[in-house]
Amino acid sequence: MIPPAPPDRSAALQLRDATPEDLPAIVRIYNSTIASRQVTADLEPITVDSRRSWLAAHAQSGRPVWVLADPAGVVAAWFSFDSFYPRAAYDGTAMVAVYVDPAWRRHGLGRRLLREALARAPGFGLHTLLGYIFGHNEPSLRLFAAEGFARWAHLPGVAILDGQPRDLVIVGRRVSA
Repeated sequence: MIPPAPPDRSAALQLRDATPEDLPAIVRIYNSTIASRQVTADLEPITVDSRRSWLAAHAQSGRPVWVLADPAGVVAAWFSFDSFYPRAAYDGTAMVAVYVDPAWRRHGLGRRLLREALARAPGFGLHTLLGYIFGHNEPSLRLFAAEGFARWAHLPGVAILDGQPRDLVIVGRRVSA
């Protein structure tokens, strides 16, 4: 007899706007990516205090930060819409960021967050979403490609990580209501 499949723990995760109480988890998840040199150009861990004004600015700008959290409030992943460029003509364009707790990677949370962003973006006045992804970050490039993002720019060697030049790929997708 084949044992039943374990329950899908991700189904219990609820999407909601991030709160200041979520900052320790957001920062922990973000910092967990730094050592890999695949996800962020930060080279040293950030602090909760350094993210307080970032979260407050998101709340005021209409560019939310979301978390996927279990019923007890434990954050498994987070997502942000960030302003692309501070000129009025670019107000409809946002950069997006997706970060998943190491224990939750490869459970479809990044895909779930990205799909939710694509569906809700027009409601925030957005017509274009961009992802800034290192050229050697194949998992993220595959995720965004699978959700219809195309490579719009390739900036060779613009980041130096541990003495290695690294490319930045900008992916983009138009969204509509």
